[in-house]
Amino acid sequence: MKAAVFAKHGLELRDVSQPQPKAGETLVRVRYAGLNRRDLTRTPGDEGEIPGMDWSGERVDTGERVMCMGARGYAEYACSACVLPVPRGVDLEQAAALPLALLTMHDAIVGNGRLRPGESVLILGAASAVGLMGLQIARLLGAALVIGTSRKPEHRDRLREYGADLALDTGDERWVQNVLEATRGKGADLVVDQVSGRLFNATQKATAIGGRIVNVGRLGGMNAEFDFNLHALRRIQYIGVTFRTRTRAEVADIAQRMRADLWPGLEAGKLRLPIDRTFALGEADAAQARMRADQHFGKILLRV
Repeated sequence: MKAAVFAKHGLELRDVSQPQPKAGETLVRVRYAGLNRRDLTRTPGDEGEIPGMDWSGERVDTGERVMCMGARGYAEYACSACVLPVPRGVDLEQAAALPLALLTMHDAIVGNGRLRPGESVLILGAASAVGLMGLQIARLLGAALVIGTSRKPEHRDRLREYGADLALDTGDERWVQNVLEATRGKGADLVVDQVSGRLFNATQKATAIGGRIVNVGRLGGMNAEFDFNLHALRRIQYIGVTFRTRTRAEVADIAQRMRADLWPGLEAGKLRLPIDRTFALGEADAAQARMRADQHFGKILLRV
């Protein structure tokens, strides 16, 4: 089969062996594969490895249309233990954009963030595909106020299309004060943080006393000063999440809970993601370059 693999310089299209599903996995003929920030991370010795964390296509055994989360998705065939049916009314292109965003944000907002109807939600880095899904999930599940952030004005202008009541620039020194004003001095009940880094202490100031911060991403840096006294004074519950250390059973439970809460909204067209651009599989290196340059709004896809 054809696959886009890590080469010495970037990605290149190669002929590789078709994967064989292990116990509990399903073999899928991939039609579209989504790009994620994690795909850009390279480690020593990864030459020949296939990136790709979510994709859509047809099950080889039944022909059913499915969308999947897993690994090695930049290929004509991929195996996954996390396989979801494509919701009614959703095409395969849109389906490829959904799995990681749905599972990540439902787990952050509901599973760990414990959102209650009527609360306020702040999503840092809201212009990413995962962030845009978070805005919509918060709105769908009854948040009274949804705030998103982006450093780019053209992206902030579009956040309202995806559920934001207020769009802020964290490069503006007044952004914390703007959150406090919007929440009548309280701060956000739930913060989904995709930035972290040096922004974190300001994020604590924007969080309500007794509020929750769920650490989903670290685009602003892996290390920074942590104000322990501020954390204690505001009695913040700080929760870290990732799929990298979860078992297959844990992921299956997250998927089941997500389907119970979000499937009606998906089939009603209330949860969707913009497709920024679709590249051919052989253009995977150019697709990653677009993501690395932060030129996109929404999801970048590969057509397989």
